[in-house]
Amino acid sequence: MYNNRTRVPGFASSFERWVADSRSARAALPCHLDQTYGEGPDETLDIFPSEQANVPVLVFIHGGYWRATDKSDHSFLAPSFVRHGICVVVLNYALCPGTPEAPVSVLFIMSQMVRALTWTSKNIAQYGGDPARITVAGHSAGGHLAATLLANDRQAMGSDLPHPVLRSALSISGLYDLRDLRHAPFLQGELGLDDDGARRASPALWPAPRQGVLYAGAGADESEAFAAQNALIRTAWGKSVVPVCELLPGLNHFSVLDALADPAHALHGRALELLLA
Repeated sequence: MYNNRTRVPGFASSFERWVADSRSARAALPCHLDQTYGEGPDETLDIFPSEQANVPVLVFIHGGYWRATDKSDHSFLAPSFVRHGICVVVLNYALCPGTPEAPVSVLFIMSQMVRALTWTSKNIAQYGGDPARITVAGHSAGGHLAATLLANDRQAMGSDLPHPVLRSALSISGLYDLRDLRHAPFLQGELGLDDDGARRASPALWPAPRQGVLYAGAGADESEAFAAQNALIRTAWGKSVVPVCELLPGLNHFSVLDALADPAHALHGRALELLLA
């Protein structure tokens, strides 16, 4: 139910296309690569600036079950948003499980995302972005991280790190209750979560955000588990916080990310709704 690489034949072709298209995007667009947002492992981000000032900012967090892929694989998302006058920021983070000397857990990555968002808010005006108009979007594990940033629940995260309040977030094929994942054989021992940690890292178990909205979507061709996770966040946080909760026809766990980059697709339109509101 959770192993998408097993469920989607030919998934590798999606990754190959993303890498090639991302390389082309970096060659075609002005960009500031590998900006450092902290001193920890892989605390870097890529910025695709706007030619104008005070424009909305899309911060994107990649997926990969917190243990795979890289920001450089996702530059392909930038061109269609930059053409709309959006400043795009693509985040990196350390990957689970890390090393014995420097272990990495989901909770550790959550704290990295707080640092990344704080850095972006403080510095994005230099690149044309408006720090008051940041929307965070994420795919799969990145969708989970986007939801945690919107909720901004420091007690639930076990962190005293403050970060800017978000207006909106877009979670694509997100994961909101991580307790089941502890028992997925292909993830055994890699996420650094015991039962208490899985509860703390599950935004569906947190209080609903006091402000801001989350759009949640997944591919209609994804597993029942991903459909259930998608519905769960609306049940947990309510329709006023999650006004959009939908399954997108004809899309699987990988093609749903292609839809975000496609200006003709409704999912791209959902992102623009949040960015331009």
